[in-house]
Amino acid sequence: MCGSASILPHRLHDETDLRLATAEIRAHSSSTRLCEKKEQIIMQLKRHAPNNQATLVSRRLFLQRAGIFGLLGAAQQLIPACAWAPAMTNGRAGVGSPPTLSGEVIDLTIEETPFTVNGRTATAMTVNGTIPGPVVRLREGQDVTLRVTNRLTEITSIHWHGILLPPEVDGVPGVSFAGIKPGTTFTYRFPVKQSGTYWYHSHSGGQEMRGIYAPMILDPLEPEPFHYDRDYVVMLSDWTFESPEDVFAHLKKLPGYYNFQQRTAAEFFTNIADWGVWTTLKNYLMWDRMRMDPTDFADVTGYTFTYLMNGMAPGANWTGLFRPGEKIRLRFINAASMTFYDVRIPGLTMTVVQADGQNIQPVAVEELRMGVAETYDVIIEPTGDRAYTIFAETMDRSGYARGTLAPRPGMEGEIPERRPRHLRTMEDMGMSMTHMDMGTDMSGMQHANGGGMTMPGMGSSDEKPSSEPSANTPSVDHRQHDAGMHDMSSKAPAEQTASMVPGAEPVKHGPDDHGTGNQMVAEYSQNRFGEPGRGLENSPWRVLRYTDLKSLTPYPDQREPEREIELHVTGNMGDRYMWSFDGKKYSDAPEPIHFRYGERLRLTFVNDTMMEHPLHLHGMWMHLENGAGKYLPRKHTVIVKPAERVSVAISADAPGRWAFHCHLLLHMEAGMFRVVEVSEKTP
Repeated sequence: MCGSASILPHRLHDETDLRLATAEIRAHSSSTRLCEKKEQIIMQLKRHAPNNQATLVSRRLFLQRAGIFGLLGAAQQLIPACAWAPAMTNGRAGVGSPPTLSGEVIDLTIEETPFTVNGRTATAMTVNGTIPGPVVRLREGQDVTLRVTNRLTEITSIHWHGILLPPEVDGVPGVSFAGIKPGTTFTYRFPVKQSGTYWYHSHSGGQEMRGIYAPMILDPLEPEPFHYDRDYVVMLSDWTFESPEDVFAHLKKLPGYYNFQQRTAAEFFTNIADWGVWTTLKNYLMWDRMRMDPTDFADVTGYTFTYLMNGMAPGANWTGLFRPGEKIRLRFINAASMTFYDVRIPGLTMTVVQADGQNIQPVAVEELRMGVAETYDVIIEPTGDRAYTIFAETMDRSGYARGTLAPRPGMEGEIPERRPRHLRTMEDMGMSMTHMDMGTDMSGMQHANGGGMTMPGMGSSDEKPSSEPSANTPSVDHRQHDAGMHDMSSKAPAEQTASMVPGAEPVKHGPDDHGTGNQMVAEYSQNRFGEPGRGLENSPWRVLRYTDLKSLTPYPDQREPEREIELHVTGNMGDRYMWSFDGKKYSDAPEPIHFRYGERLRLTFVNDTMMEHPLHLHGMWMHLENGAGKYLPRKHTVIVKPAERVSVAISADAPGRWAFHCHLLLHMEAGMFRVVEVSEKTP
């Protein structure tokens, strides 16, 4: 095995590089000399442990934090080989330093392994014994064989997320293959047709939540259009000691089971002081009538989750080393099961150069929001003899993952002040507040004229939505959208894209309500690509928006879409925790969604729920219709905000059956999943 670009620098040419390699060797050493120092280091660590972390320090954590202790000589002998042992200690799942696997044939083993977080040990499911699993590093143009052996007592699978490959090796049981039975080995073979940062994970039950995920890096044939000196994977995830089945059962019984950030009595009286009694009562009564909670940003929170960076809890402090003045590439991957992250590095600007593995025109930002399954590659330039904190705060503000970038081992960056949790607004519910009568019964989500009242925590709209689609909005008959096809050939290009670009008029929902599978209907939906996301609106720094993403080169298929398929993102959180498309969960869904092979079509998502959903299409790219003209960015996962109407253009160039689903694991398991079939058949 050759050294991982996710761990080691490109070149081992100076003292900092030597310290970096030595730190990695130290993390897996069983040196007797280190063991003699164990008690001293443990006492030091206990004194610096954060208040919200367990003070028990594992042997592995001790080794990660220990000093050099005379290992430089060993490091000098081992560095030229660019190799180290997998991150394993006494048969336990390692963290922070997974090995890299390359070559034409790669072997992966899925098995149960003890895993320790904050001093507490549970049984995890791992790939080759580590969390995250090993980095699979391949090169564009090569053919690869990946042999996956299942040592579990249940069926498993591996899905190569965002990778273009034949459907039979896409890795989705029940769609493209039968899964990998216990005690068997499944062989994946496919050509590598792309480059960039991706990842792989189980697509079976709740196994992602139990640890089966890992990075995948595809090196390009041609030189990359940006320069960097050092390269790290930063894989974000979440961990719970509860079983996925128990978590799901809790949500089925009480959708707000994990939400301990609901509005309090003290907050109620504060609102009265700020807004007045009558306005406050109306606000609270409206949310109550709708059976909604304005603090609902995450189904599963820090109450049960520990948030991990490269498999390490915040107190363990994953650390990457740098030499001041270097350009560092960070490959951010959100491998969480249920968590959105807001990522920033206080004191540094991040230049985003790739989104979902695809090169984009560089964008300088201070923060970015990552939906589950998204990847972003950024370039940073740390300076000075100081440590920087990589801070990944959860969207619901119930916790965070963190790591450190430092010029030498043992340094820690400051943890930024935590931001308060925010509130959903009436705009998130699909309402325009400009002319809403606050006394109207909102249980039916009906828009009312008059009043003109707005208030904190409810939001407002700059424009009055018309009761019908405007002349610049494609005319879509919502009563017929389940049929899945709207002829676009007669519309001019400007009309076809008007509702997909920033500033488009809100579109009024049709008379369909999707039955009992949908708790509410967003009466007005509109494109929100130009918004950073709820809770980031008033940030004092620049936050990445989807409208910032532009492909580095024009996308190859410039045909206008021939037809449109509209899908409504629906759910019932009130009493059943059911998630679906068009009000139908997967088990009740009609036949697959049909794409004609070779066609160019538009897929329009209308989010009727009050939550963000990262939607993932297997096998094909989605071009965000974000107003970038010939430079629409390609993505495999798209965040759809509450009450949002957005579109992606797709070239149906991959025959076969493909999965399409929300990448929030429990939303998918609860029914937000469909099959897309690409064939010559006419829908």
